[in-house]
Amino acid sequence: MDIKIIPYDIEYTKAFYTLNIEWLKSFFYVEPFDEEVLSQPEKYIIDKGGYIFFVLKNTKIVGTVALMPTHEHGILELTKMAVLPEMRGQKIGQRLLQHCIDFGKQKKLDALLLYSNTKLENAIHLYRKYGFKELELEKNSPYKRSDIKMLLKFTT
Repeated sequence: MDIKIIPYDIEYTKAFYTLNIEWLKSFFYVEPFDEEVLSQPEKYIIDKGGYIFFVLKNTKIVGTVALMPTHEHGILELTKMAVLPEMRGQKIGQRLLQHCIDFGKQKKLDALLLYSNTKLENAIHLYRKYGFKELELEKNSPYKRSDIKMLLKFTT
């Protein structure tokens, strides 16, 4: 498959919003925090030192993922990963995940953190396959829908 993973560009802001809203509505629901972050990715992700990547197939954006800063130095949160419904099952999510891991290592991060839901069995299996380990989920988790917290350490 001829796809490229590219960094954030303001021209893809609408695609970031649309892909994620569709994904959230398909599997869960849109929380107020989601709406806020997705409609202003520069303010909540880019300007705070985060990153957004897009999957470009020909000239169409078919997937996205974000790495958001956390309160802990050297740890970014892997979040807002979404792929167009008609492109799912083609390992685009795996390519995005591998890109984020490679990027994290290149940036000499300590770890990637993520919140998910065990209902997403394929995603959880993928995270474990790539070395993410389960952590205790705090009571005030940033997402109401999350029931699992995972971490991939780059340093020992």
